[in-house]
Amino acid sequence: MTRAGATPAGRRRLRRALAGAAVDLFVAKGYEATTVDEIAAAAGVGRRTFFRYFDSKDEVLFANHDEIVAEMEETFAGADPERDPVEMACAAVSLVLESYAAELDVSLKRFTLTRTVPSLRDKEVATVDRYQRVLARYLRARFTEQGDETASLRADVAAAAIAAANNHVLRRWLRSGGQDDITASAAEAFALVIDAFRTDGAAAEETTVVAVMTTATPLHAVIAKVNAALAEK
Repeated sequence: MTRAGATPAGRRRLRRALAGAAVDLFVAKGYEATTVDEIAAAAGVGRRTFFRYFDSKDEVLFANHDEIVAEMEETFAGADPERDPVEMACAAVSLVLESYAAELDVSLKRFTLTRTVPSLRDKEVATVDRYQRVLARYLRARFTEQGDETASLRADVAAAAIAAANNHVLRRWLRSGGQDDITASAAEAFALVIDAFRTDGAAAEETTVVAVMTTATPLHAVIAKVNAALAEK
């Protein structure tokens, strides 16, 4: 195991081995009753090795999240500057969904644990906040490049919407036991967000029509007046 941890790929495998051992022990024995020594032993390493990777046992359950954040940042660094920034952000956060789907058993067990152990639930909330900050930082830079005077506000709101869409899809998939079509659900959810924050000017072409009449106006007259106003526009 020491040799396996000597390379980036080996360290990734070791982190996931520790995570897998931890989640199995948490489910079998209970979170509070499980010790770091037991997690390390189940993964075939020593206590010191565990603490080279994690500061505490609540961190081990989210072992792959540092990798996801790094992949998101790499995705943004190589992003096409002509691509819609919100669309790009949605594509990057999809890495979270892909990671969960790739480890179904661990994901389902982690979902059960985060619903019953307050400290793990708090850790999950902090992790989601970290994703959201990465999204907001990228969007802020892109909106600023576009000359948007509300870049900071718009970036924070868009990042929150993307994170909410991601969480909705993820929880729906987890509640289904991994049976829901996570790809289709994600496409639908992110399409709503992209449309709401689209920057191609399509939304700006829409107009608002106001028709004024008394409350005694009969329905057929209301319809006729509204239709006339729309036709004029």
